[in-house]
Amino acid sequence: MKVIVSGASGLIGSALVRSLEGDGHRVVRLVRRDPSGPGEARWDPDGTVDAAALEGADAVVHLAGAGIGDRPWTEARKRLIRDSRINGTRTLAQAIARASDGPRVFVSGSAIGYYGDTGDRQADESAPMGTGFLAELSRDWEAAASPAAEAGVRVAHPRTGIVLSTRAGMLGRTLPLFRLGLGGKLGDGTQWVSWITLDDTVAALRHLIDHDITGPANLVAPHPVTNAAYTRALSRALHRPAVVPVPAFALRALLREFADEGLLISQRVVPRRLEESGFAFSRPDLEGALAALLGQG
Repeated sequence: MKVIVSGASGLIGSALVRSLEGDGHRVVRLVRRDPSGPGEARWDPDGTVDAAALEGADAVVHLAGAGIGDRPWTEARKRLIRDSRINGTRTLAQAIARASDGPRVFVSGSAIGYYGDTGDRQADESAPMGTGFLAELSRDWEAAASPAAEAGVRVAHPRTGIVLSTRAGMLGRTLPLFRLGLGGKLGDGTQWVSWITLDDTVAALRHLIDHDITGPANLVAPHPVTNAAYTRALSRALHRPAVVPVPAFALRALLREFADEGLLISQRVVPRRLEESGFAFSRPDLEGALAALLGQG
């Protein structure tokens, strides 16, 4: 199988490439510089992609986009986050639609931010769109893939939750503090956290390539937890106290709007479509996931 991957240098993209190549599949990474070999092809998210790379491809997995939570949300940062996703998705979708022997499936990234704040309500893929920057971004991000769908290509949108990895993301960034006993809940800790391990994220993306799933699919583990429960679980896994809460006002002062939409928001999201299609999570429960990630199981 030949798979084209954008965002191949990121946390999820690099893990996906390793998984595919480890199983003998041919992967072509989309890069913005001159390609260094046959495993790379050049593209510009703002309008161009090497059309030859798409010929004979079985799938395109689109993961590229500016980081959402690594910097405060200024207006300029929000424009970059939005443009990097929508422009890149549209560029790839249009190129796929023009390809004479192009891919049969386009797995085009999205996020559970689509649902906005769900409170204590459980949300599967049938839940309505929420409000806020991330909800509007996810809606338009998914809509940008429509040229591929209109050309008859199956389009799947992995709405990804918080990906747990010791190298990056929510866990990777806070792990040093928790190891020192300086971790704690965010705000009042009652907000729901919809998480998934990196390994299950990669497996789910491959599942979307191989199975006849069209439209949104929530890439989250089946058992979301509150932030307070997540904090207790990580504290137990590390055998360290976690009694230094981070007040909501401090998060808002540091991260601006992202604090409310990325850390204090409550998102109780479940993976109905993945489970109905037969996907089996290797780490469905947080305790087991943290034990595995921290080398304890």
